[in-house]
Amino acid sequence: MERGFAIWANPSSPHAEGRKARAALEDARERIKLALGLGQKDSGYELIFTSGASEALAIALGRAKVDQRIVSAVEHDAVFRAAPDAQVLPVQNGEPDLATLDDLMHGAGKPIVAVQHLNSETGTWLLPHADGAVAGKVRRAGGWLLSDCSQSAGKAPLPDADMIVLAAHKFGGPIGIGALLVRDLAMLEPCGGHERGYRAGTENLPGALGMAAALENRTWETTADDRARFAAQLGDAVMRIGTQADHIFALTHPALSAQALLIRLDAMGFAVSAGSACSSGTLKKSRVLDAMGVDDDTARRTIRVSLGWNTKVEELDRFVEAWRSLA
Repeated sequence: MERGFAIWANPSSPHAEGRKARAALEDARERIKLALGLGQKDSGYELIFTSGASEALAIALGRAKVDQRIVSAVEHDAVFRAAPDAQVLPVQNGEPDLATLDDLMHGAGKPIVAVQHLNSETGTWLLPHADGAVAGKVRRAGGWLLSDCSQSAGKAPLPDADMIVLAAHKFGGPIGIGALLVRDLAMLEPCGGHERGYRAGTENLPGALGMAAALENRTWETTADDRARFAAQLGDAVMRIGTQADHIFALTHPALSAQALLIRLDAMGFAVSAGSACSSGTLKKSRVLDAMGVDDDTARRTIRVSLGWNTKVEELDRFVEAWRSLA
């Protein structure tokens, strides 16, 4: 990012300084694709820089050349804001309801279907990498699959989707930068402006360089074994719905409310949340837990715990001790 600020000029300007900035921006674009395993010429993805995942979702859902929008019931609130009139696809045991998906797509024109890769509240994989069932159904119906990979990009292989959403700060990059990966820019209505005419606003060169650097240098302080041991030590407190990731957990306490847990754990030095981080200030029941079939009483006593790339083994051990003290 320091390099980006040092060479800053408007990347869309034709003068020498602008061309130098443009070259650095395009280099970052290709480096990000390469770090995500999309560097091959036949990967087919174009990358549009955005201010984050919310804007990427708004572009994908608001400007896709489709006749209908379908979103899974456990999507981030940003999806529902971007497509308020979308039809809602239920989930069963942590997986999209494929029979209902067929019904929703039947005879209603070209669809775009939004199914996130990994749920931010329960750590449930909605689109396991090896499972192309959802993508296959959507494409046979002539539609496109959009997947919010904010929680998984840089941590796991990307799913088979036609549009993919990224947020840099989720894998250790800077805030205020993200991207929309699109198999074909012709899928979207252009809006003029920058990013090949698909996004307004001057490009964030320092953010793009920081995003590329974070992906290229991603390492975890903990191993997969460390994270598996952490989950095992928490035992039955871990809510297991479908196929689980090892860095996001929903934890249920036998007696204390989520709000009480947040207060007590915060006093012990732990930053956790109830529901998604973007809605953790509300006292309403989590929409995601409701859609996952979690009863009201259990949801009231459930918090979200996320492990970052820089979370240390000692912190995991200290959290286990703190949780046991609350029980």
